[in-house]
Order: sequence, then C-alpha cells, then structure tokens
Amino acid sequence: MSPAETKLHCRFLRLFTTHEESVRAFVRRLVPTRADADDVMQEVSIVLWKKFGSFHEGADFRAWAFGVARFEVLGWLRDKGRDRLVLDEGVALKIAQEAEVLEPALSRQREALERCLVRVPEPQRSLLMRAYQPEARIQEVAAASGRSVPGFYQWLHRMRKTLLDCIHATLAREASP
Repeated sequence: MSPAETKLHCRFLRLFTTHEESVRAFVRRLVPTRADADDVMQEVSIVLWKKFGSFHEGADFRAWAFGVARFEVLGWLRDKGRDRLVLDEGVALKIAQEAEVLEPALSRQREALERCLVRVPEPQRSLLMRAYQPEARIQEVAAASGRSVPGFYQWLHRMRKTLLDCIHATLAREASP
C-alpha cells in the first residue's frame, strides 16, 4: 500500500469508527433483526470504503454514511420484499427520514447511558448487561443473581428507573449553561 493509500485508509477508518455506532443504530431501526442489521452493515461498510474516494474533505461523513445506509437498506428490503416481515419501501423511507432527525438526540442519550452505567457497581452492572444480551434467558440470569424471576424483574425495573433518572439528569446538566 502506498503512503497515499495508507493515509486515505487511516482517514476512512477514523471517520467510520467515529460514526459506526450511529449508522448501525440507524440501520437497526429499519430492519427486523440484529442479524439483518449486521448483514446490511457489512454491505454499508464495503460501499462506504469503495466510494470514499468521492467523499469530500470537510463534508459531513455521518450524513453521507446515512445516505449510503439508506440505499443499502432499501436494496436489502427489495431483495427480501416477498417476506411479510419486511417493511414496505415507503414506510422504511419515512422511518429513515425520522431516524436521521432523531439520531443526534439518541446519540446523546446513548452517551449519557454509558456514563450512567459506569456509576453502577460492577456486580450489578455485569448482571444488568447479562440480562440484556441477545440470547439471555431471564430465568437463568435471575437464578445466577440469587433472586426469583419476579424479584429479578422488580430489580431490573428499579435499575432501569435509576438509569433513566441518571440519563435525564445528565442531559439536563449538559443543556444548562
């Protein structure tokens, strides 16, 4: 790889890794499952890299990536169009437009959640994260916590409320001068 290619590759990776979480969240809102989002994201990342030579320095990479992701999702929806669980293209476009508008606020909420999670003591945070893994079985997580299933659900409810209050307080502090 030439020095110019290396520089281009590094620039792409910096921009892509900075915005990947937002693009993934955007795609995830438009397709039915995480596995579908993973498949679409693979294609999005390939297309972004292939077309990166046409990306203009100083332009909004996030907006550009959202545009590419929108087209990749629409292509995926067309390919899956016979599946009853897939959104109509018009509905997907409407959701995509709304998601682009909402993404900055959602990104701030995700960042606040991350800061709030750090404040949760490690054993509780680990248990909380385990409960929200894609293949988690609440019965198993509850048993591992030493709680009954109803008791574990109550604990989860209290933890979600605590985190929500923390997120609201964090966002309020950031909004005030």
